[in-house]
Amino acid sequence: MKSGFHNVALIVAAGKGERAGAARPKQFALLGGKPVVAHSIDAALTHPAIDGVIVVTAADQRQAMEVALDGRDVRAIVDGGASRRESVLAGLEAISALGGAVRVLIHDAARPLLPHAVIDRLLAQLDGSAGAVPVLPVADTLATADEALGDIVPRTGLVRVQTPQAFRFDAILAAHRLWPVDQEATDDAQILRAVELEVAMVEGDSMLEKITHPQDFASAEARLAARASIRTAMGYDVHRLVAGEELWLGGVLIPHDKGLSGHSDADVALHALTDALLGTIGAGDIGMHFPPSDPQWRGASSDRFLEHAAALVAEARGSIEHVDLTIICEAPKIGPYRDAMRNRIAALLRVDMARVSIKATTTERLGFTGRGEGIAAQAVATVRISGDI
Repeated sequence: MKSGFHNVALIVAAGKGERAGAARPKQFALLGGKPVVAHSIDAALTHPAIDGVIVVTAADQRQAMEVALDGRDVRAIVDGGASRRESVLAGLEAISALGGAVRVLIHDAARPLLPHAVIDRLLAQLDGSAGAVPVLPVADTLATADEALGDIVPRTGLVRVQTPQAFRFDAILAAHRLWPVDQEATDDAQILRAVELEVAMVEGDSMLEKITHPQDFASAEARLAARASIRTAMGYDVHRLVAGEELWLGGVLIPHDKGLSGHSDADVALHALTDALLGTIGAGDIGMHFPPSDPQWRGASSDRFLEHAAALVAEARGSIEHVDLTIICEAPKIGPYRDAMRNRIAALLRVDMARVSIKATTTERLGFTGRGEGIAAQAVATVRISGDI
């Protein structure tokens, strides 16, 4: 195809989530430190076979969605309709307007923990089918119910259907366009079957359980924690104090008779923190990413270095749990600027200020810091990396 997508993911997140009992729609509630909707978007963005992501949200939730996306590279945010079916159709029409696709995965944001292996199985199944859905066997006893327990319903031949549901794009778009506007469908597979096209089944995954009620968040947190790893790394940096330079520490300009000398703005605090974050994902050190020999970084703000490290952590499906920074100097006094530094670092990392700790100490006038010749900083970063689900 000269335009459009080969495999596109359509993430549907236009509901109000009232049964989840939260003050805001469940797709924007936090799970494992980031919005529910961000989990499935990240799974799609990091899958090598997916070359585009489209998100559908309610028109009055667009601003909240942009905040939840936090710079993630989605191709479009589409306004949804009054029902899930209308929202999906709006997304499909948006894909068509962007040039179409070969295959589309339609996924509900309420199933945030999307394993790559399920995507693999679905895409492989589309080689011989117009549609494919992930399913799980029914393990519980089923029965009818009114005021009292009724007859047992045989489980033979029954499965639980999950999302994402995968389709050849042209087939599902045509089926949606033909579906009666005054009828609703339980899912997109039903819409495809209505035009007499076969929907195949692949093995689903318990990670894909839907978040519907308040207690489902705790279950999802437990599943996420079981697949996640906690990583901690350290960073350290030193720069000389010289006359005629500005003193930047922790992203804050501090009045002082001397400043730090270096190729960039020489902010030792942000440099140490950048190295600590890079260490959590095994991505080398600050010099590898921003070589001092490269003139483009002369005088550069260290904000850029820290934001780059945080972006790499996010790409590795990581979330920053906590950072702890110690600044070592005789002068200036750090206390008056501590909260300003915490606030600036929290903004750069896009975390709550409570996740940023800053301490200061001296070396009792011993060594180069004790003599006022330079400032040192050491940092520890703790990151939660989502498992390969």
